[in-house]
Amino acid sequence: MVHNITSATRLLDLLTVFEGDRRVQTVFACTESSALDEGTLEFFNSRGMLHIPWEEATVHRFDLAIATSRGGDLQKLRTPLIGAPHGAGYNKLLKREAGSGKREAGSGKREAGSGKREAFGLSPEWLSHEGRIVPSAIVLSHDEQRDRLAVSCPEAVPVSVVAGDPCFDQLQVSAPFRENYRQALGIRPGQKLIVVSSTWGRGSILASDESETDVLRRVLAELPVDEYRVLAAVHCNAWYGHGAWQLQSWLAPLTEHGLLLPVPDTETWKAALLAADGIIGDHGSLTMYGIALGIPAILGSFAESKVAPQSPMARLGKILPRCSAHRPLLSQIEEAAAVQQDSVELRQLRATVTSRPGESAALLRRLFYEWLELPEPVTPARSRVVPVPSTVPVGNSSPAQRPVYASVTSEEGRATVQRYPAPMQRRTMERHLSGAHLVADIDDPDAGWPRSADVLLMPLGRPRHVAGIVSWEAIAALYPGCTLLALEEPEGGCLALLRDGVRLRARWDGRRPSWTSAAIAASVIHDHAMSTVGSPGPLRVQVAIGAEAETGLLVVDAL
Repeated sequence: MVHNITSATRLLDLLTVFEGDRRVQTVFACTESSALDEGTLEFFNSRGMLHIPWEEATVHRFDLAIATSRGGDLQKLRTPLIGAPHGAGYNKLLKREAGSGKREAGSGKREAGSGKREAFGLSPEWLSHEGRIVPSAIVLSHDEQRDRLAVSCPEAVPVSVVAGDPCFDQLQVSAPFRENYRQALGIRPGQKLIVVSSTWGRGSILASDESETDVLRRVLAELPVDEYRVLAAVHCNAWYGHGAWQLQSWLAPLTEHGLLLPVPDTETWKAALLAADGIIGDHGSLTMYGIALGIPAILGSFAESKVAPQSPMARLGKILPRCSAHRPLLSQIEEAAAVQQDSVELRQLRATVTSRPGESAALLRRLFYEWLELPEPVTPARSRVVPVPSTVPVGNSSPAQRPVYASVTSEEGRATVQRYPAPMQRRTMERHLSGAHLVADIDDPDAGWPRSADVLLMPLGRPRHVAGIVSWEAIAALYPGCTLLALEEPEGGCLALLRDGVRLRARWDGRRPSWTSAAIAASVIHDHAMSTVGSPGPLRVQVAIGAEAETGLLVVDAL
Protein backbone atom coordinates (compact mmCIF):
# COMPACT_ATOMS: atom_id res chain seq x y z
CA MET A 1 0.00 0.00 0.00
CA VAL A 2 1.70 3.18 -1.23
CA HIS A 3 0.67 6.61 0.08
CA ASN A 4 3.25 8.58 -1.93
CA ILE A 5 6.85 8.22 -3.10
CA THR A 6 8.19 8.79 0.43
CA SER A 7 6.30 5.76 1.71
CA ALA A 8 7.17 3.80 -1.44
CA THR A 9 10.92 4.16 -0.92
CA ARG A 10 10.65 2.89 2.66
CA LEU A 11 8.35 0.07 1.55
CA LEU A 12 11.07 -1.15 -0.80
CA ASP A 13 13.43 -1.37 2.18
CA LEU A 14 11.00 -3.81 3.83
CA LEU A 15 10.32 -5.88 0.71
CA THR A 16 13.94 -6.95 0.29
CA VAL A 17 13.19 -9.84 2.66
CA PHE A 18 11.20 -11.48 -0.18
CA GLU A 19 14.05 -11.37 -2.68
CA GLY A 20 14.63 -14.72 -4.35
CA ASP A 21 11.34 -16.27 -3.20
CA ARG A 22 9.27 -17.20 -6.26
CA ARG A 23 6.37 -18.21 -4.05
CA VAL A 24 5.59 -14.56 -3.34
CA GLN A 25 4.09 -12.21 -5.94
CA THR A 26 3.99 -8.54 -5.01
CA VAL A 27 1.65 -5.95 -6.48
CA PHE A 28 1.39 -2.29 -5.53
CA ALA A 29 -1.53 0.06 -5.09
CA CYS A 30 -1.58 3.81 -4.45
CA THR A 31 -4.07 4.74 -1.75
CA GLU A 32 -4.81 8.06 -3.52
CA SER A 33 -4.83 9.72 -0.12
CA SER A 34 -1.96 12.18 -0.33
CA ALA A 35 -1.86 15.69 -1.77
CA LEU A 36 1.81 14.93 -2.48
CA ASP A 37 1.44 11.77 -4.56
CA GLU A 38 2.60 13.29 -7.85
CA GLY A 39 4.98 10.99 -9.67
CA THR A 40 3.87 7.82 -7.86
CA LEU A 41 2.70 6.00 -10.99
CA GLU A 42 5.86 7.05 -12.80
CA PHE A 43 7.83 5.66 -9.85
CA PHE A 44 6.03 2.30 -10.27
CA ASN A 45 6.53 2.18 -14.03
CA SER A 46 10.19 3.21 -14.01
CA ARG A 47 10.99 0.30 -11.71
CA GLY A 48 8.73 -2.26 -13.34
CA MET A 49 6.49 -2.48 -10.26
CA LEU A 50 3.20 -4.17 -11.10
CA HIS A 51 0.41 -1.95 -9.80
CA ILE A 52 -3.36 -2.11 -9.57
CA PRO A 53 -6.04 0.55 -8.92
CA TRP A 54 -6.91 1.24 -5.30
CA GLU A 55 -10.51 0.06 -5.83
CA GLU A 56 -9.23 -3.30 -7.00
CA ALA A 57 -6.99 -3.60 -3.95
CA THR A 58 -10.00 -3.17 -1.66
CA VAL A 59 -12.16 -5.69 -3.53
CA HIS A 60 -9.79 -8.64 -3.83
CA ARG A 61 -8.52 -10.70 -0.92
CA PHE A 62 -4.74 -10.93 -0.78
CA ASP A 63 -2.64 -12.93 1.66
CA LEU A 64 -0.94 -9.88 3.15
CA ALA A 65 -0.86 -6.10 2.83
CA ILE A 66 2.04 -3.90 3.99
CA ALA A 67 1.86 -0.13 4.42
CA THR A 68 4.51 2.34 5.58
CA SER A 69 1.97 5.12 6.08
CA ARG A 70 -1.44 5.42 7.73
CA GLY A 71 -2.83 7.30 4.72
CA GLY A 72 -5.98 6.22 2.92
CA ASP A 73 -9.02 4.06 3.58
CA LEU A 74 -6.96 1.16 4.86
CA GLN A 75 -9.92 -0.14 6.83
CA LYS A 76 -11.53 -1.15 3.51
CA LEU A 77 -8.89 -3.79 2.84
CA ARG A 78 -10.08 -7.40 3.03
CA THR A 79 -6.56 -8.46 3.82
CA PRO A 80 -4.40 -8.66 6.98
CA LEU A 81 -2.50 -5.36 7.16
CA ILE A 82 0.96 -4.78 8.64
CA GLY A 83 1.78 -1.13 9.31
CA ALA A 84 5.35 0.16 9.60
CA PRO A 85 6.96 3.61 9.94
CA HIS A 86 8.39 5.38 6.91
CA GLY A 87 11.15 7.17 8.80
CA ALA A 88 13.36 6.84 11.85
CA GLY A 89 10.57 5.73 14.19
CA TYR A 90 7.48 7.74 15.10
CA ASN A 91 8.47 11.33 15.74
CA LYS A 92 6.22 13.76 13.92
CA LEU A 93 2.85 15.34 14.49
CA LEU A 94 0.64 15.47 11.43
CA LYS A 95 -2.62 17.27 10.87
CA ARG A 96 -5.33 16.41 8.40
CA GLU A 97 -4.83 18.15 5.09
CA ALA A 98 -7.37 20.89 4.50
CA GLY A 99 -8.94 21.70 1.17
CA SER A 100 -6.99 19.13 -0.85
CA GLY A 101 -9.82 16.66 -1.26
CA LYS A 102 -7.45 13.96 -0.07
CA ARG A 103 -6.97 12.36 3.29
CA GLU A 104 -4.00 11.40 5.37
CA ALA A 105 -5.86 8.53 7.02
CA GLY A 106 -9.01 6.46 6.71
CA SER A 107 -12.25 8.14 5.82
CA GLY A 108 -15.38 7.77 7.85
CA LYS A 109 -15.55 8.45 11.56
CA ARG A 110 -12.19 8.92 13.24
CA GLU A 111 -11.40 8.14 16.81
CA ALA A 112 -11.13 11.19 19.00
CA GLY A 113 -7.91 10.13 20.69
CA SER A 114 -6.69 11.50 23.98
CA GLY A 115 -6.42 15.11 22.80
CA LYS A 116 -2.69 15.08 23.49
CA ARG A 117 0.01 15.87 20.97
CA GLU A 118 0.70 12.28 19.96
CA ALA A 119 3.01 11.01 17.25
CA PHE A 120 1.66 10.26 13.81
CA GLY A 121 1.12 6.50 13.69
CA LEU A 122 0.83 5.87 17.43
CA SER A 123 -2.56 7.37 18.31
CA PRO A 124 -6.17 6.14 17.90
CA GLU A 125 -6.71 8.80 15.24
CA TRP A 126 -4.30 6.97 12.94
CA LEU A 127 -4.77 3.38 14.10
CA SER A 128 -8.51 2.99 14.68
CA HIS A 129 -11.69 3.07 12.66
CA GLU A 130 -15.04 2.99 14.46
CA GLY A 131 -13.48 1.51 17.56
CA ARG A 132 -11.45 -1.18 15.76
CA ILE A 133 -7.67 -1.27 15.40
CA VAL A 134 -7.11 -1.42 11.64
CA PRO A 135 -3.61 -2.98 11.33
CA SER A 136 -3.24 -6.65 12.18
CA ALA A 137 0.32 -5.89 13.25
CA ILE A 138 2.12 -2.62 13.99
CA VAL A 139 5.87 -2.60 13.43
CA LEU A 140 7.93 -0.61 15.92
CA SER A 141 11.65 -0.05 15.72
CA HIS A 142 12.30 0.47 19.44
CA ASP A 143 10.80 -0.58 22.76
CA GLU A 144 10.31 3.09 23.74
CA GLN A 145 7.70 3.36 20.98
CA ARG A 146 5.68 0.60 22.64
CA ASP A 147 5.81 2.57 25.89
CA ARG A 148 4.38 5.60 24.10
CA LEU A 149 1.82 3.44 22.32
CA ALA A 150 0.67 2.06 25.69
CA VAL A 151 -0.16 5.62 26.74
CA SER A 152 -1.70 6.93 23.52
CA CYS A 153 -3.50 3.83 22.22
CA PRO A 154 -3.26 0.94 24.73
CA GLU A 155 -5.66 -1.27 22.75
CA ALA A 156 -3.05 -1.43 19.96
CA VAL A 157 -0.22 -2.74 22.16
CA PRO A 158 -1.16 -6.45 21.72
CA VAL A 159 -0.62 -6.23 17.94
CA SER A 160 2.65 -4.25 18.15
CA VAL A 161 5.91 -5.91 17.14
CA VAL A 162 9.37 -4.49 17.85
CA ALA A 163 11.32 -5.44 14.73
CA GLY A 164 14.17 -2.92 14.54
CA ASP A 165 14.94 -0.47 11.74
CA PRO A 166 15.80 -1.96 8.32
CA CYS A 167 17.12 1.34 6.97
CA PHE A 168 19.57 1.82 9.82
CA ASP A 169 20.70 -1.80 9.62
CA GLN A 170 21.36 -1.28 5.90
CA LEU A 171 23.40 1.83 6.64
CA GLN A 172 25.42 -0.06 9.24
CA VAL A 173 26.33 -2.99 6.99
CA SER A 174 27.27 -0.52 4.24
CA ALA A 175 29.57 1.63 6.41
CA PRO A 176 32.78 -0.28 5.46
CA PHE A 177 32.30 0.89 1.85
CA ARG A 178 32.48 4.59 2.72
CA GLU A 179 35.30 5.31 0.27
CA ASN A 180 33.32 3.76 -2.58
CA TYR A 181 30.41 6.12 -1.92
CA ARG A 182 32.72 9.13 -1.62
CA GLN A 183 34.37 8.34 -4.94
CA ALA A 184 31.00 7.85 -6.65
CA LEU A 185 29.79 11.21 -5.35
CA GLY A 186 32.88 12.95 -6.69
CA ILE A 187 34.48 13.62 -3.30
CA ARG A 188 38.21 13.98 -3.82
CA PRO A 189 40.65 12.45 -1.31
CA GLY A 190 41.22 14.97 1.45
CA GLN A 191 37.89 16.72 0.88
CA LYS A 192 35.06 16.68 3.41
CA LEU A 193 31.39 16.26 2.57
CA ILE A 194 28.73 18.25 4.41
CA VAL A 195 25.14 17.03 3.96
CA VAL A 196 22.40 19.63 4.37
CA SER A 197 19.22 17.71 5.11
CA SER A 198 15.82 19.32 4.62
CA THR A 199 12.55 17.61 5.44
CA TRP A 200 9.29 18.92 3.98
CA GLY A 201 6.80 21.56 5.05
CA ARG A 202 7.11 24.70 7.11
CA GLY A 203 9.99 24.78 9.53
CA SER A 204 12.25 22.70 7.29
CA ILE A 205 15.59 24.10 6.18
CA LEU A 206 14.33 24.96 2.70
CA ALA A 207 11.00 26.36 3.84
CA SER A 208 12.18 28.40 6.82
CA ASP A 209 12.47 32.14 6.29
CA GLU A 210 16.26 32.24 6.35
CA SER A 211 17.25 28.91 4.88
CA GLU A 212 17.35 29.30 1.13
CA THR A 213 19.13 32.62 1.36
CA ASP A 214 21.09 31.80 4.50
CA VAL A 215 21.86 28.21 5.50
CA LEU A 216 22.53 26.75 2.06
CA ARG A 217 24.13 29.96 0.81
CA ARG A 218 26.24 30.24 3.94
CA VAL A 219 27.55 26.70 3.79
CA LEU A 220 28.61 27.23 0.17
CA ALA A 221 29.96 30.71 0.86
CA GLU A 222 31.92 29.96 4.02
CA LEU A 223 33.42 26.53 3.34
CA PRO A 224 36.50 26.53 1.08
CA VAL A 225 35.57 24.99 -2.27
CA ASP A 226 38.71 22.87 -2.58
CA GLU A 227 38.32 21.37 0.89
CA TYR A 228 34.56 20.83 1.14
CA ARG A 229 31.69 19.62 -1.00
CA VAL A 230 28.08 20.28 -0.02
CA LEU A 231 25.13 18.00 -0.79
CA ALA A 232 21.47 18.90 -0.25
CA ALA A 233 19.29 15.91 0.67
CA VAL A 234 15.76 17.23 0.09
CA HIS A 235 12.68 15.27 1.18
CA CYS A 236 10.62 13.59 -1.56
CA ASN A 237 7.52 15.54 -0.56
CA ALA A 238 9.31 18.82 -1.25
CA TRP A 239 10.40 17.59 -4.68
CA TYR A 240 6.98 16.33 -5.70
CA GLY A 241 4.96 18.96 -3.85
CA HIS A 242 6.60 21.75 -5.86
CA GLY A 243 7.75 19.73 -8.88
CA ALA A 244 11.30 18.67 -9.71
CA TRP A 245 11.73 21.42 -12.30
CA GLN A 246 10.70 24.09 -9.82
CA LEU A 247 12.98 22.86 -7.04
CA GLN A 248 15.94 22.60 -9.40
CA SER A 249 15.15 26.08 -10.70
CA TRP A 250 15.07 27.52 -7.19
CA LEU A 251 18.40 25.91 -6.34
CA ALA A 252 20.10 26.49 -9.71
CA PRO A 253 22.24 29.41 -8.43
CA LEU A 254 23.57 27.04 -5.76
CA THR A 255 24.13 23.94 -7.94
CA GLU A 256 25.99 26.21 -10.38
CA HIS A 257 28.48 26.89 -7.61
CA GLY A 258 28.96 23.35 -6.38
CA LEU A 259 25.86 22.23 -4.48
CA LEU A 260 25.23 18.54 -5.13
CA LEU A 261 21.49 17.85 -5.52
CA PRO A 262 20.57 14.16 -5.86
CA VAL A 263 17.11 13.21 -7.11
CA PRO A 264 14.94 12.07 -4.19
CA ASP A 265 13.57 8.69 -5.24
CA THR A 266 16.91 6.89 -5.27
CA GLU A 267 19.11 5.67 -2.44
CA THR A 268 21.74 8.34 -3.07
CA TRP A 269 20.81 10.04 0.22
CA LYS A 270 21.95 6.87 2.03
CA ALA A 271 25.24 6.88 0.12
CA ALA A 272 25.64 10.57 1.02
CA LEU A 273 25.15 9.86 4.72
CA LEU A 274 27.74 7.10 4.59
CA ALA A 275 30.16 9.48 2.84
CA ALA A 276 29.42 12.49 5.08
CA ASP A 277 31.77 14.26 7.48
CA GLY A 278 29.09 16.53 8.92
CA ILE A 279 25.36 17.26 8.78
CA ILE A 280 23.35 20.45 8.93
CA GLY A 281 19.85 19.14 9.53
CA ASP A 282 16.36 19.80 10.82
CA HIS A 283 13.56 17.69 12.32
CA GLY A 284 13.64 15.13 9.49
CA SER A 285 14.57 11.46 9.84
CA LEU A 286 17.82 11.87 7.94
CA THR A 287 19.19 13.98 10.79
CA MET A 288 18.36 11.21 13.25
CA TYR A 289 20.00 8.56 11.07
CA GLY A 290 23.09 10.74 10.79
CA ILE A 291 23.30 11.09 14.56
CA ALA A 292 22.88 7.33 14.91
CA LEU A 293 25.85 6.84 12.56
CA GLY A 294 27.94 9.17 14.73
CA ILE A 295 28.16 12.01 12.21
CA PRO A 296 28.67 15.46 13.79
CA ALA A 297 25.55 17.59 13.32
CA ILE A 298 24.11 21.04 13.90
CA LEU A 299 20.54 22.19 13.30
CA GLY A 300 19.90 24.68 10.52
CA SER A 301 16.21 24.68 11.43
CA PHE A 302 13.92 22.80 13.80
CA ALA A 303 10.11 23.01 14.05
CA GLU A 304 9.23 22.01 17.61
CA SER A 305 5.53 22.38 16.78
CA LYS A 306 5.77 19.48 14.31
CA VAL A 307 7.58 17.09 16.63
CA ALA A 308 5.91 14.74 19.15
CA PRO A 309 6.95 16.04 22.61
CA GLN A 310 8.00 12.67 24.07
CA SER A 311 9.80 11.40 20.99
CA PRO A 312 13.53 10.92 20.40
CA MET A 313 13.34 13.68 17.80
CA ALA A 314 12.21 16.11 20.50
CA ARG A 315 15.29 15.11 22.51
CA LEU A 316 17.46 15.64 19.44
CA GLY A 317 16.11 19.19 19.15
CA LYS A 318 17.18 19.91 22.70
CA ILE A 319 20.63 18.34 22.44
CA LEU A 320 22.00 19.50 19.08
CA PRO A 321 23.37 23.04 18.74
CA ARG A 322 21.47 25.48 16.52
CA CYS A 323 23.24 27.11 13.62
CA SER A 324 24.22 30.64 14.68
CA ALA A 325 24.16 33.55 12.25
CA HIS A 326 26.72 35.38 14.38
CA ARG A 327 29.57 32.86 14.27
CA PRO A 328 31.56 31.44 11.33
CA LEU A 329 29.84 28.30 10.11
CA LEU A 330 33.07 26.33 9.77
CA SER A 331 33.95 26.84 13.44
CA GLN A 332 30.47 25.62 14.43
CA ILE A 333 30.91 22.46 12.35
CA GLU A 334 34.39 21.83 13.77
CA GLU A 335 33.16 22.43 17.31
CA ALA A 336 30.33 19.92 16.82
CA ALA A 337 32.83 17.34 15.58
CA ALA A 338 35.03 17.87 18.65
CA VAL A 339 32.26 17.90 21.27
CA GLN A 340 29.81 15.29 20.00
CA GLN A 341 32.21 12.40 19.73
CA ASP A 342 32.16 11.74 23.48
CA SER A 343 28.68 13.07 24.29
CA VAL A 344 26.82 10.76 26.67
CA GLU A 345 23.49 12.37 25.72
CA LEU A 346 24.06 11.69 22.04
CA ARG A 347 25.18 8.13 22.73
CA GLN A 348 21.89 7.54 24.53
CA LEU A 349 19.94 9.21 21.72
CA ARG A 350 21.66 7.04 19.08
CA ALA A 351 20.39 3.97 20.89
CA THR A 352 16.75 5.06 20.42
CA VAL A 353 16.80 4.45 16.65
CA THR A 354 16.58 0.68 17.10
CA SER A 355 16.49 -1.67 20.03
CA ARG A 356 17.15 -4.64 17.72
CA PRO A 357 20.31 -3.55 15.88
CA GLY A 358 21.24 -5.85 13.01
CA GLU A 359 18.11 -7.98 13.46
CA SER A 360 15.46 -6.18 11.40
CA ALA A 361 15.73 -8.36 8.29
CA ALA A 362 15.29 -11.56 10.30
CA LEU A 363 12.49 -10.17 12.49
CA LEU A 364 10.53 -8.65 9.62
CA ARG A 365 10.83 -11.76 7.49
CA ARG A 366 9.61 -13.90 10.36
CA LEU A 367 6.61 -11.61 10.88
CA PHE A 368 5.67 -11.45 7.20
CA TYR A 369 5.97 -15.18 6.60
CA GLU A 370 3.92 -15.99 9.68
CA TRP A 371 1.05 -13.96 8.22
CA LEU A 372 1.61 -15.52 4.78
CA GLU A 373 1.51 -18.95 6.46
CA LEU A 374 4.63 -19.96 4.54
CA PRO A 375 7.87 -21.47 5.83
CA GLU A 376 10.74 -19.00 5.62
CA PRO A 377 13.47 -19.48 2.99
CA VAL A 378 16.40 -21.54 4.24
CA THR A 379 18.93 -18.81 3.45
CA PRO A 380 19.57 -16.34 6.31
CA ALA A 381 17.74 -13.03 6.15
CA ARG A 382 20.20 -10.16 5.74
CA SER A 383 20.36 -6.46 5.04
CA ARG A 384 21.64 -5.62 1.58
CA VAL A 385 24.37 -3.07 0.96
CA VAL A 386 23.40 0.45 -0.17
CA PRO A 387 24.03 0.59 -3.93
CA VAL A 388 26.86 2.81 -5.10
CA PRO A 389 25.41 5.78 -7.05
CA SER A 390 25.87 5.30 -10.78
CA THR A 391 26.04 9.03 -11.51
CA VAL A 392 27.29 12.08 -9.64
CA PRO A 393 24.32 14.21 -8.48
CA VAL A 394 23.50 17.50 -10.20
CA GLY A 395 26.06 20.12 -9.24
CA ASN A 396 29.11 21.77 -10.76
CA SER A 397 31.87 19.24 -10.24
CA SER A 398 34.50 22.01 -10.27
CA PRO A 399 32.95 25.01 -8.51
CA ALA A 400 36.36 26.74 -8.36
CA GLN A 401 36.16 27.21 -12.14
CA ARG A 402 33.74 30.08 -11.47
CA PRO A 403 34.88 33.37 -9.85
CA VAL A 404 36.46 32.81 -6.44
CA TYR A 405 37.96 34.82 -3.66
CA ALA A 406 41.37 33.34 -2.86
CA SER A 407 43.14 33.79 0.45
CA VAL A 408 46.86 32.93 0.62
CA THR A 409 48.83 32.55 3.83
CA SER A 410 52.60 32.36 3.33
CA GLU A 411 55.37 31.50 5.77
CA GLU A 412 58.74 29.72 5.70
CA GLY A 413 58.58 28.34 2.18
CA ARG A 414 54.96 27.24 2.44
CA ALA A 415 51.83 28.85 1.01
CA THR A 416 48.33 27.78 2.06
CA VAL A 417 45.51 28.62 -0.34
CA GLN A 418 41.78 28.72 0.45
CA ARG A 419 39.16 29.65 -2.14
CA TYR A 420 35.50 30.63 -1.76
CA PRO A 421 32.85 31.02 -4.50
CA ALA A 422 32.53 34.74 -5.17
CA PRO A 423 28.86 34.84 -6.27
CA MET A 424 27.80 33.23 -2.97
CA GLN A 425 29.18 36.08 -0.86
CA ARG A 426 27.10 38.94 0.44
CA ARG A 427 27.64 42.43 -0.93
CA THR A 428 29.51 43.24 2.25
CA MET A 429 32.62 41.11 2.56
CA GLU A 430 32.35 38.01 4.72
CA ARG A 431 34.70 37.72 7.66
CA HIS A 432 36.56 34.79 6.13
CA LEU A 433 37.46 36.91 3.07
CA SER A 434 39.73 39.37 4.85
CA GLY A 435 42.75 39.97 2.59
CA ALA A 436 41.41 37.76 -0.21
CA HIS A 437 41.78 38.59 -3.90
CA LEU A 438 39.27 37.94 -6.67
CA VAL A 439 40.11 35.40 -9.39
CA ALA A 440 37.96 35.14 -12.52
CA ASP A 441 38.03 33.63 -16.00
CA ILE A 442 38.60 36.36 -18.58
CA ASP A 443 35.58 35.06 -20.57
CA ASP A 444 33.20 34.62 -17.63
CA PRO A 445 29.59 35.07 -18.87
CA ASP A 446 29.06 37.73 -16.21
CA ALA A 447 31.37 40.48 -17.48
CA GLY A 448 31.36 42.15 -14.07
CA TRP A 449 33.62 39.49 -12.59
CA PRO A 450 36.59 39.81 -14.99
CA ARG A 451 36.27 43.60 -14.95
CA SER A 452 36.74 43.68 -11.18
CA ALA A 453 39.07 40.66 -10.77
CA ASP A 454 42.56 41.01 -9.30
CA VAL A 455 43.70 37.88 -11.16
CA LEU A 456 42.45 37.10 -14.67
CA LEU A 457 42.73 33.54 -15.99
CA MET A 458 43.02 32.49 -19.60
CA PRO A 459 42.64 28.69 -19.75
CA LEU A 460 44.68 26.54 -22.09
CA GLY A 461 43.15 26.21 -25.54
CA ARG A 462 41.39 29.59 -25.56
CA PRO A 463 42.23 32.05 -28.35
CA ARG A 464 44.84 34.18 -26.66
CA HIS A 465 43.67 37.50 -27.98
CA VAL A 466 44.76 39.32 -24.82
CA ALA A 467 48.32 37.95 -25.00
CA GLY A 468 49.10 40.42 -27.75
CA ILE A 469 48.22 43.39 -25.56
CA VAL A 470 51.58 44.64 -24.38
CA SER A 471 50.37 47.88 -22.89
CA TRP A 472 49.14 47.58 -19.35
CA GLU A 473 47.26 50.80 -19.97
CA ALA A 474 45.15 48.85 -22.49
CA ILE A 475 44.63 46.00 -20.03
CA ALA A 476 43.70 48.43 -17.29
CA ALA A 477 41.17 50.04 -19.60
CA LEU A 478 39.50 46.70 -20.35
CA TYR A 479 39.93 45.17 -16.89
CA PRO A 480 40.32 47.94 -14.30
CA GLY A 481 40.86 45.65 -11.32
CA CYS A 482 43.48 43.36 -12.88
CA THR A 483 46.94 43.18 -11.34
CA LEU A 484 47.93 39.81 -12.85
CA LEU A 485 47.00 37.99 -16.07
CA ALA A 486 47.62 34.22 -15.92
CA LEU A 487 47.85 32.22 -19.14
CA GLU A 488 47.42 28.52 -18.40
CA GLU A 489 50.17 26.19 -19.57
CA PRO A 490 50.28 22.41 -19.84
CA GLU A 491 50.60 20.43 -16.59
CA GLY A 492 48.75 23.11 -14.60
CA GLY A 493 51.39 25.83 -14.70
CA CYS A 494 50.94 29.37 -15.97
CA LEU A 495 52.64 32.34 -17.57
CA ALA A 496 51.96 35.36 -15.34
CA LEU A 497 51.96 38.90 -16.72
CA LEU A 498 52.11 41.67 -14.09
CA ARG A 499 51.25 45.34 -14.34
CA ASP A 500 54.84 46.57 -14.29
CA GLY A 501 55.77 44.40 -17.27
CA VAL A 502 57.29 41.57 -15.24
CA ARG A 503 56.70 38.09 -16.65
CA LEU A 504 56.93 34.97 -14.49
CA ARG A 505 56.53 31.33 -15.41
CA ALA A 506 55.18 28.91 -12.79
CA ARG A 507 55.33 25.13 -12.97
CA TRP A 508 54.53 22.29 -10.60
CA ASP A 509 57.66 20.25 -9.91
CA GLY A 510 57.72 16.57 -8.99
CA ARG A 511 54.61 14.67 -7.94
CA ARG A 512 51.49 16.81 -8.42
CA PRO A 513 48.47 16.49 -6.12
CA SER A 514 45.14 16.28 -7.97
CA TRP A 515 44.19 19.83 -6.94
CA THR A 516 47.13 21.62 -8.60
CA SER A 517 46.05 24.09 -11.27
CA ALA A 518 47.01 27.30 -13.05
CA ALA A 519 44.47 29.19 -10.91
CA ILE A 520 46.13 28.13 -7.65
CA ALA A 521 49.57 28.90 -9.07
CA ALA A 522 48.35 32.37 -10.11
CA SER A 523 47.03 33.09 -6.62
CA VAL A 524 50.36 32.16 -5.05
CA ILE A 525 52.20 34.42 -7.55
CA HIS A 526 49.76 37.25 -6.81
CA ASP A 527 50.43 36.93 -3.08
CA HIS A 528 54.18 36.80 -3.76
CA ALA A 529 54.04 39.89 -5.95
CA MET A 530 51.92 41.89 -3.50
CA SER A 531 54.26 41.12 -0.59
CA THR A 532 57.50 41.81 -2.47
CA VAL A 533 59.20 45.18 -2.51
CA GLY A 534 60.24 45.89 -6.09
CA SER A 535 59.99 43.28 -8.81
CA PRO A 536 59.12 39.76 -7.61
CA GLY A 537 61.92 37.27 -8.22
CA PRO A 538 62.16 33.47 -8.44
CA LEU A 539 60.22 31.42 -5.92
CA ARG A 540 60.16 27.82 -4.71
CA VAL A 541 57.28 27.13 -2.36
CA GLN A 542 55.36 24.13 -1.03
CA VAL A 543 51.68 24.85 -1.70
CA ALA A 544 48.85 23.35 0.35
CA ILE A 545 45.08 23.61 0.08
CA GLY A 546 43.76 24.48 3.53
CA ALA A 547 44.51 21.73 6.01
CA GLU A 548 45.37 19.30 3.20
CA ALA A 549 48.44 17.32 4.26
CA GLU A 550 49.65 16.75 0.70
CA THR A 551 51.55 19.65 -0.84
CA GLY A 552 52.74 20.50 -4.33
CA LEU A 553 56.05 22.20 -5.09
CA LEU A 554 55.53 25.35 -7.17
CA VAL A 555 58.59 26.75 -8.93
CA VAL A 556 58.35 30.31 -10.23
CA ASP A 557 61.06 31.78 -12.49
CA ALA A 558 61.42 35.24 -14.03
CA LEU A 559 61.43 35.54 -17.82
